Amino acid sequence: MKNQTNLQYSVIVPVYNEEGNIKKLDQEIKNVMSKLGNYEIIYINDGSRDKTLKELEELQKIKIINLNRNYGQSIALDAGFKAAQGEIIISLDGDGQNDPLDIPRLLEKLQEENLDVVAGWRKHRKDKKGIKILTKTGKLLRSLLIKDRVHDTGCTLRVYKKEAAKSLDLHGEMHRYILALLKWKGFNIGELVVNHRPRTNGKSKYGYSKAIKGFIDLIHVWFIDKYSQRPLHIFGFLGLLSLFFGILAEFWMLYQKVFSNIDLSANAWFPLGLFLMLGGVMFFSFGLIIDLTIKVHLNTSNNERRYYVRNVIVQ
Repeated sequence: MKNQTNLQYSVIVPVYNEEGNIKKLDQEIKNVMSKLGNYEIIYINDGSRDKTLKELEELQKIKIINLNRNYGQSIALDAGFKAAQGEIIISLDGDGQNDPLDIPRLLEKLQEENLDVVAGWRKHRKDKKGIKILTKTGKLLRSLLIKDRVHDTGCTLRVYKKEAAKSLDLHGEMHRYILALLKWKGFNIGELVVNHRPRTNGKSKYGYSKAIKGFIDLIHVWFIDKYSQRPLHIFGFLGLLSLFFGILAEFWMLYQKVFSNIDLSANAWFPLGLFLMLGGVMFFSFGLIIDLTIKVHLNTSNNERRYYVRNVIVQ
């Protein structure tokens, strides 16, 4: 790595069990970046169990952030973003499927259109059929819930202005919704079709379990966008709705008793009405509690560490 003063670019590469892919990818990155300016390359070893770390330690002019265990790609990216010192931060996968030759084109678009982020779009993917089906399902759900209008939210190959990348605080499977989070923060986002190469070594880390976790995080992101600053709106609405139908049910029960002389002991409207009114009060109270909890959280420092770094190796 070159002098850290006024560093232009930081390239961050999260890796997990990428034995056999590291050396070739590192050389490709250096061939491209050496023509662009001063840069650093940061590899985040996400608790690899194969010889990935050993291969990383054989490289030169890189920094290795060695995480304590496997936390997932979101945490690995978060650690890389926080460690990056460049004015422009470039991210790409460690499996070799992203092509470093696309980096200059992404940077050119970032500058020419004055964007904050340019994301790669793997228009012609080289993944297996099962992964393509999961990806298309996820895209449909995203279009329904968060409407991010991005073709490919799963492509790690992106270039960010420092301010955009540093604004993120990732966890879970949130790396799939980085563009949505940045869009809601007001950053300008662009896309560019990039090359997607077939994997030559190792296995894909994306499967059904991660797809399910990703869907849960999708609901979380949707809630953050809609109601994180106003949780009482959704719970208050549900509470008032439940209360309204509960009162309506009790009036209907009273009407039947007065005008039809129906025995209340055999009438389900009475317990149903009470249940709905009680549920309405609980929803409204729940909204108040969440609203107060969020305000307390925003006004207090959160020192909980979400991940631990075993060591940092600079070579």
